[in-house]
Amino acid sequence: MTKMEGFKRELARSYDGDAARRSGRALPEWKLAERERFLARLQKDQCRTLFEIGAGAGVDGAYFAAQGLNVTCTDLSPAMVQSCRERGLQAQVMDFYALELPDGTFDALYAMNCLLHVPKADFGGVLSELARVLKPGGLFYMGLYGGTESEGPWEGDWCDPPRFFSFHTDRELVRRVEGIFGLEGFSTVPQSGELHFHSLLLRRPIRAGSV
Repeated sequence: MTKMEGFKRELARSYDGDAARRSGRALPEWKLAERERFLARLQKDQCRTLFEIGAGAGVDGAYFAAQGLNVTCTDLSPAMVQSCRERGLQAQVMDFYALELPDGTFDALYAMNCLLHVPKADFGGVLSELARVLKPGGLFYMGLYGGTESEGPWEGDWCDPPRFFSFHTDRELVRRVEGIFGLEGFSTVPQSGELHFHSLLLRRPIRAGSV
């Protein structure tokens, strides 16, 4: 087993053990507002297919499906994928480092607090893989905690084993994203403590020769 394979296996174990709690918890108002704003953009662009990575227990996926979108969910955790399926969602265990999907499959992509587990050295490669499965011009909502430049296991994490987190400052996150996606919106949501929440609306560029 490689170091990266071990890293992903540990992360999946962490979320397997937290699946029941996440399935039953209520979302804070600010997350509901983020989700509603993205839905409005999806409807404005007449998007029909939505791909959610790091879908967790399927709470957001079920919301979008109820609004008429054809939602496909993936997660690294088998327990989370099972929770998605119990909500009636299409879901499968999949690694977003190497998605088993054709190019340009989806109109839109949704990622809520999952890309913060990607080490900075791998971040650009993962974003490129996500861009690949979006249609040219496709929308991408990226939400993740940050506000500081750091990465490593979270000491005192309630999950076992403790999860790895990679945090970005506002400026560095925008810089890392802009080489791959067009930035259409960026905002932050204050949180308790030193971190805040990054909210980004991105679009896959339409380049010459794209279909």
